[in-house]
Amino acid sequence: MQLGAFSLSLAVKDIAASRAFYEKLGFAVIAGDQAQNWLILRNADKVTLGLFQGMFERNSLTFNPGWDAECAEINPFTDVRQLQAQAEAAGLQPEARAEGESGPAFFTLTDPDGNPILIDQHR
Repeated sequence: MQLGAFSLSLAVKDIAASRAFYEKLGFAVIAGDQAQNWLILRNADKVTLGLFQGMFERNSLTFNPGWDAECAEINPFTDVRQLQAQAEAAGLQPEARAEGESGPAFFTLTDPDGNPILIDQHR
């Protein structure tokens, strides 16, 4: 499966403190709005972290179909609804399902150890 760009979405308690911490490790904000309690950070090694205060209960593995590691659009790409169908055909059961026929949508899975996985298409 071509899942797209990968990032780790962190459920943080204090977005300002988390931002300051990760900036000391060489991360810089590339997207988001701290006033809305979400930021996307990247370091020179192209590692991407999302900081989300009050949006998620747990840290989550996140994949973005249609984006590369630089958040640039890739074409062609596998639509999130096709990825969901492939996951189901492999015997996986989404907890939240992608709806609609095209455009932005997401579905979620949980791995055997309880780690949440978000497949989140933005276009």
